[in-house]
Amino acid sequence: MARNESADNTGAGEAEELRSGRRKAARYVVPVAVVGVTAATIGLVPALADSGDPSLPKITAQQLIEKIAKSDVEQLSGTVKVSTDLGLPNLGGLENSLASGIAPSGDGSSADPTSKLTELVSGTHTLRVAADGPDKQKLSLIESAAEYSLIHNGKDVWGYDSKSNEVYHGTAAQDGAEHKNEAPATPKDFADEALKSVDDTTSVTVDGTMQVAGRDAYKLLVKPKQSGTTVGAISIAVDAKTGLPLKFTLTPASGGAAVVDAGFTQVSFAKPAASTFDFTPPKGAKVTEEDKSKSAEVPDPESGHDLAKGPQGHEVLGEGWNAIATFDTGEKGGLPSGSAGGDLGGFLGSLGDQVSGKFGKGTVFSTRLVNALITDDGKVYVGAVTKDALVKAADSGQ
Repeated sequence: MARNESADNTGAGEAEELRSGRRKAARYVVPVAVVGVTAATIGLVPALADSGDPSLPKITAQQLIEKIAKSDVEQLSGTVKVSTDLGLPNLGGLENSLASGIAPSGDGSSADPTSKLTELVSGTHTLRVAADGPDKQKLSLIESAAEYSLIHNGKDVWGYDSKSNEVYHGTAAQDGAEHKNEAPATPKDFADEALKSVDDTTSVTVDGTMQVAGRDAYKLLVKPKQSGTTVGAISIAVDAKTGLPLKFTLTPASGGAAVVDAGFTQVSFAKPAASTFDFTPPKGAKVTEEDKSKSAEVPDPESGHDLAKGPQGHEVLGEGWNAIATFDTGEKGGLPSGSAGGDLGGFLGSLGDQVSGKFGKGTVFSTRLVNALITDDGKVYVGAVTKDALVKAADSGQ
């Protein structure tokens, strides 16, 4: 096995370069929002295993990160497997329901990507992806007896749900930019988010080589230096020739199966056929046009509104991988009570752990990656940190 180690962890100077211009970026590896009792993420399962570790020229961690940043792949097609293991309770589809609560409500169509792609938060899925430059992309979610496709072709964005025979149509004012942020779907999406968190609280090394979907790749290993975070390590397989991330794996500090594991099972860098991005609504399909008034309300990640840190007006406690977002829900008296269907607060409370401290009392809702504390006075503390870290943050009185 050819093993390539960086001479040392990324130094403070290099780390400053890496985080330059990324001050507004997420401090957690994946986008997270908390609505009452939820935290969610989206992941991809491993690529089909390839045998043998290729022998490749030595490279440092800094050089490998630069290789990712300089990657200019615009044409590709491939297949990805999708799965996640958050460790949420499986109560009649609760995991999907919670994820639906995070996403914008959309325009009421089953083909609306803002709600459809939240299905990736649980279960196992197969994705087909294709791209031909900034104006043409296609993502298809293949189900047992149906298919959902999201197509960007020029100024048009189409969503099609074959199961319901519904079509969603929107326009892409800036090369589809507002539609690209709806859900990460490739190892590159996850790698980009992870590398935003690289700073002097992070160890970055090159951890040998591997093959993914028949391609030779380097392995970049990203590990928090801090204790108290739920993130154990992140491994990114980087295509040796193109610099494109081919596989992304996030393992929790608690051990066990990966929470996020992303990898191509098949990939080609040939130009996809032009017909790949053609779409005409099928006969009899219900077509819903995008409501621009709602689209205008969707926050721009660069505007300072970060789903990983909660609503605007939030504060961030701590730094690096131990950063905790806190905000006030305005719901005094703890968890909400439902006026119909029983005590909603009691039901939600049964899913969490009751805690107390100087702050008073509250409930901690846990996943294998993100934990959230909701206090009885309506404050929320959320982060990729342990339950004890949340209680300590609430006790600090900040």
